[in-house]
Amino acid sequence: MKEIRLIIASDSVGETAELVTKACISQFNLLNNVIDTIRLPYIETTENIDEVINLAKEQESIVVYTLVKPNIRKYMFEQLQVNNIKNVDIMGPLMSLLVETLNEHPLNEPGIVHKLDEDYFKKIEAIEFAVKYDDGRDVRGLSKADIILIGVSRTSKTPLSQYLAHKRYKVMNVPLVPEVDPPEQLFEIDPAKCIALKINPTKLNKIRVERLAQLGLKNDANYAKDDRIHEELAYFNTIVDRIGCQVIDVSNKAIEETANEIIKIISKNEQ
Repeated sequence: MKEIRLIIASDSVGETAELVTKACISQFNLLNNVIDTIRLPYIETTENIDEVINLAKEQESIVVYTLVKPNIRKYMFEQLQVNNIKNVDIMGPLMSLLVETLNEHPLNEPGIVHKLDEDYFKKIEAIEFAVKYDDGRDVRGLSKADIILIGVSRTSKTPLSQYLAHKRYKVMNVPLVPEVDPPEQLFEIDPAKCIALKINPTKLNKIRVERLAQLGLKNDANYAKDDRIHEELAYFNTIVDRIGCQVIDVSNKAIEETANEIIKIISKNEQ
């Protein structure tokens, strides 16, 4: 039985090199061979490389490496050649080709791909949060949210929540209806993270009439009547005054415009 040893060396966690190595290994019938792999992460100094070289010589290992910083990669290459150690530089050749093609120097910062992954998962988490706490479904979201949107029906609370979630903000929205008291926790949270969405009654009437038409209902429903709309907006003002939060008029704004205004307010408050 032949034993093959591999050392995976990286200036980050080494996941990239290990995935490539495993993909290659999977293409071979290993019934009569044993492949032993060791991952050595955070190889950042020449001393670290010397340790890799000594281990590779001692175990007669193949070295698979991903090193971003040019001086460290160069030292690794030189030591591998001097000691006649079999090796594969996974990132080096492509990095050199990209430098030549793009005529641009790389950032040379280890671990960036994992930062990008972290950013992606943060966005997914924010989207899931917006869905879970849409329409004030669970008051526990109030303490966890980065942004809380309040407003009467048809003020774009849900689409705004989703748009802001794609910007990695955890957003909860709470509808304001005169017949239903908002959760008491709404008056206990930091008003700096609460944004009230104001709308012109004429504009709201038009939006609601269109919504009723989409649902196949007559436009004389109480939902779209002027008296009802003014009642809801008066209630909205009462709640806003009690919370003391900032108000944005969304009457003639696109979702993107309102979202950008919200982000500016939240960012300023955080500072």
